[in-house]
Amino acid sequence: MPPMPRFSQPTTPRPVPFGSVPVAPPAPASAPTAPPVAPPAAAPEPRKTGPLRPVNPFLVQDPKQKARRLARALISDMLVYHPEKRQQGIRDGTLPLLFKDEIEKSWLEYVEQVGRDMADTTPFWNEALNEILAGGKKLF
Repeated sequence: MPPMPRFSQPTTPRPVPFGSVPVAPPAPASAPTAPPVAPPAAAPEPRKTGPLRPVNPFLVQDPKQKARRLARALISDMLVYHPEKRQQGIRDGTLPLLFKDEIEKSWLEYVEQVGRDMADTTPFWNEALNEILAGGKKLF
C-alpha cells in the first residue's frame, strides 16, 4: 500500500477574550513596504539672552576644573583615613612630616591623572593641601 500524503490541519481562530484588541497578523515578507518618511526639519530655536543657569561642576570638561577637583578629592581622602594623625600634626606643628608618605603617593596619582604640565603650572595641589589638610594655614 502506498504511503498517504500528509496535509496540514486547518486551524480555527481562537476566541478573543472580552476587552482585548485582536492584533493583525504580520505582513508577508514579500509585501513591499514604503520607505520611512523623515519628519520636516525644525527651525533652530532662537538663542536665549537671559542669565545663564549654573553649570554642574561635575559635568564640566575644563581640564583646570578637573585638576582642582581631583586635588581637593585626594587631599580630602587623607583626612577621611587619618583624622587623628591630622589633629596630632596640627597640634604638634608636624603636619607635613606626618603626612609625607600620603602626600607623595597622592601627588603621583594627581600627576598621572592631570599630567605633569598641569600639575607643575597650577597652584591647585598646594591650595588643597593648605585649605583642606592644614585647615587654612599656609604650611605647604
